[in-house]
Amino acid sequence: QVQLRESGGTLVQAGSSLRLSCVASGRTAVGSVMGWFRQAPGKGREFVAGISWISQPIRYADSVKGRFTISRDNTQNTLYLQMSNLIPEDTAVYYCGLRNPGRGPSWASQSEYDVWGQGTWVTVSS
Repeated sequence: QVQLRESGGTLVQAGSSLRLSCVASGRTAVGSVMGWFRQAPGKGREFVAGISWISQPIRYADSVKGRFTISRDNTQNTLYLQMSNLIPEDTAVYYCGLRNPGRGPSWASQSEYDVWGQGTWVTVSS
């Protein structure tokens, strides 16, 4: 079973940029999808971005389009989330998830993900 570990979360000021990383303990399966979700205090976990094995297609939540960029390096078993123009509403625990091949069409559904990391905190001050 592949394990995921996120890093890069910290406290930043609004308008700043930050890059999160998620390292898989082993090789992810060809055809897998990886995604970033976040959970703000007192709220449910929400989809942020997802990326296919070959890095196309890529999907984003409307709230982060144009500000966040997801990417993956399969040779390094690593998923990234480059975040720019951060706003206080981006404050949350950020989780990476892995969907094995053969799952349904909804990348935004948590139930479609097989493995989760432990999360990394991002706090954006105003």
